[in-house]
Amino acid sequence: MAHPVRLCVLDKLINEGEKNVTEIVDCMDVTQSNLSQHLSKLRDLGIVEARKEGNLIYYSVKRKDVISIVKVIMRGAE
Repeated sequence: MAHPVRLCVLDKLINEGEKNVTEIVDCMDVTQSNLSQHLSKLRDLGIVEARKEGNLIYYSVKRKDVISIVKVIMRGAE
């Protein structure tokens, strides 16, 4: 979770709600492939959940404790 790309993704999902990979790809200027790997890791850890709609997969933060932690971390980064 401490990886800068993962923090950016989580912050975006927390503040903007459910997103697909294309809508998140601007985090830290990573490729879609690299972002998908980070999202896969977050899913494996049970931090985010995915919902498929047609060809797209939408991600959202699953755990409320993670939301609190990310908010504290991102507030300190300002």
